[in-house]
This record gives sequence, C-alpha cells and structure tokens, in this order.
Amino acid sequence: MNITMDKRRDVAREIARGYCTLSPQGISTLGSILVPYKVTKGEKLLQEGDICKSMYYVDKGMVRQFYYKGGRDVTEHFSYEGRIVICIESFLKQNPSRLMVEALENSVLYGIPHDALLSLVETDKEMAQLYMRILEHALISSQEHADSQRFENATERYVRLLKSKPEIILRAPMVHVASFLQMTPETLSRVRSAYVE
Repeated sequence: MNITMDKRRDVAREIARGYCTLSPQGISTLGSILVPYKVTKGEKLLQEGDICKSMYYVDKGMVRQFYYKGGRDVTEHFSYEGRIVICIESFLKQNPSRLMVEALENSVLYGIPHDALLSLVETDKEMAQLYMRILEHALISSQEHADSQRFENATERYVRLLKSKPEIILRAPMVHVASFLQMTPETLSRVRSAYVE
C-alpha cells in the first residue's frame, strides 16, 4: 500500500488521541514508523507459531484474536476502528504466538513494529509514555475480560459487552461472540432473546 506521510501522521494522531497526548514532533515520529496493511475478510494477519513483530492499530474494519483448544475455536479479543490488537506475550518476548489474528471484515491496519518502537522508547520520552499507555490498556482490558468470565453469569457477561462494546454485538459473527463470552451459541441466543433493556 502506498500511503503518504500525511496519512501516516493522521493515523499517528488518532493513535495518540486514544492513549496519550503527543507533540507535533511526537506525531511525526510515530507516523514515520507506521506500516500499512490491507487484509481481506477471513485472512490471517498472524498465524499460530508466528512471532508478533508489530502491534496493529485498526484504522478500518474488525479483527479477532483466537486460538484452538480441544479442537474448538476460542475467540479471546476483538479489535475495531480506533483500537489496537497485540498478542502481548509474543510481542514482549518475541517468541512464537499461540494466538492467531483474523480479519472479520475487509480491514486496514497500521503496524507499529516492535524493533522500531523499542529503539524509539530508549531515547524518546513521548514514545516511552505512549508505549506504557498502550501496554496498560491491553493489560487492563485482558484483566477485565478474565474477571468477567470468573465472576459474572452469562446474562451479566452479555450485558457488559453490549454496554461497553456494542460494535462487537452488531458486527461480529454470533458464533465468535458466543465463544468470546464463553457460552454456546444456543445460550447466547437465549440470553439475547430474554434480555430487554
């Protein structure tokens, strides 16, 4: 994809808006390392066994992180416009990932490469702060999801998702939503029909 520096700066500005304020210089610095990716629906951005060499900002579309357990496809996370997808253990350790990333819609993402970002983090306070904020957000989001699975019943999990991330309910296939909420599609169907706001 041939993307102008102006477009990269626009995307960098959007990333900053979601995580922390960057100066015009910080926006240009971040923009300079962004790598555009166009993925079609059903295409995998990351396969099991690949090393997560970038975190990805979703500019357009929707992707999911998932893995296989006992022959079942289990969705762990959804990302859509304005959000970042990162296989955090693989990204931090630069080890092969057990998670996969698949496009649920035709999508445009911008990679923030591990090596380029970490070399900036060493010398640039703004980039270090941005990196810390992105990791904080990913860890909190992961903890909230784990707590929801531990402490909430099926209806409570569905209502939480509906209120906090309605885009997922509206756009993702229900089989993946059910798997994300750790319930069968039949249970999700019952919960949805019984729940009236």
